[in-house]
Amino acid sequence: MNPTLRVSRRLAVAEKPRVKEILSLLARHYPEPRTALRFSNPLELLVATVLSAQCTDVRVNLVTQDLFHKYRTARDYADAPRQQLEKDIHSTGFFRSKARAIQGFSSVILEKHTGEVPGTMEELVKLPGVGRKTANLVLAEAFGVPGMVVDTHVSRVSQRLGLSARRGPDKIELDLMKAVPRDRWNHFSLQLIDHGRKVCKARTPRCDECFLLKLCPTGLSRV
Repeated sequence: MNPTLRVSRRLAVAEKPRVKEILSLLARHYPEPRTALRFSNPLELLVATVLSAQCTDVRVNLVTQDLFHKYRTARDYADAPRQQLEKDIHSTGFFRSKARAIQGFSSVILEKHTGEVPGTMEELVKLPGVGRKTANLVLAEAFGVPGMVVDTHVSRVSQRLGLSARRGPDKIELDLMKAVPRDRWNHFSLQLIDHGRKVCKARTPRCDECFLLKLCPTGLSRV
């Protein structure tokens, strides 16, 4: 069994005092967490999030700098020649499936939402190529609705901290929603992403530099 999950299972019910201290330390070290993706409206964030799959945020921001000037509405994406859109996003990787998803959800946005990105989880996850992670990010960052974004960083760090003992982003999301106050969901998930990128790395976690070490059963077992 994965040692992280073994440790997590001993802490399947996250203790409130420990969670409170984790939240406090995260807020101190990452006081204003924001997604690194650049956007000015919900549609841009939706497109950027789809492009970010298996791609760095830095690369996505380079691509969208021109893309968002060329494609300003859902109609622009839906009506664009597929090969041209693929060319415009080529450097983000998996450009064919990403172009298909972007044109797919743009068409639905036009047909069912009068050209505007919907602002509820129920409606967002019905869009082609949009899962809960993407929907939560759009809700949180573009609409100000509490959302728990669970990407690979959040999955990894939350399991190491013993905040979830389960596999799969949807199940981890449910565990974190129960453990963390609703008004902290947005910041918490973005703080874990920052922490996962800077300190709690996948292969070589910097446990000796981690301000959460005393609260992390996995980290304590490493040092």
